[in-house]
Amino acid sequence: MNTPEPQRSKRRTDGRSRSASRLAVVQALYQMELADQDCETALREFIAHRLGQEIEGDQYAEADEKYFSDLVRGVVAKQAEIDKAIAGYLVKDWPFDRIDPTMRAIMRAATFELIARPLVPARVVVHEYMNVAAAFFEEGEEMAFLGGLLNRLARELRSVEQSPVPLPEQ
Repeated sequence: MNTPEPQRSKRRTDGRSRSASRLAVVQALYQMELADQDCETALREFIAHRLGQEIEGDQYAEADEKYFSDLVRGVVAKQAEIDKAIAGYLVKDWPFDRIDPTMRAIMRAATFELIARPLVPARVVVHEYMNVAAAFFEEGEEMAFLGGLLNRLARELRSVEQSPVPLPEQ
């Protein structure tokens, strides 16, 4: 007799799918910035050739295409608002355009989720994007900076959710 898969397993699958979507969002935003590529072209390319595909021996995780697309389009649509929110936390001598493009993409995607996805807890957003950052950066100043920035943004943008995510140990 076949028993239905428990709901808990579906949530884990949904979580992995969203995690893969977030990683792909950062990659797409990075590609769009460096190649001066428009949003829809990047979305078509990622959906057709990257999400869930094997590329150069690496198997890309299956991502939630709708979530991925919504995040990329949302970041693009709200980029001025997002960049202004982030810039408020930067040192005056270190303008936003001097930040590593991958770090900028991570900051933008996380900030968009904090602004536009109130049903996703702030702790989840911060944790997920810290995991994405770990795929690109080693523990150190960049990770500490990102963790501090995302926690401050989460407190400001989600004042109802007051408990910050602990920063990774150095």
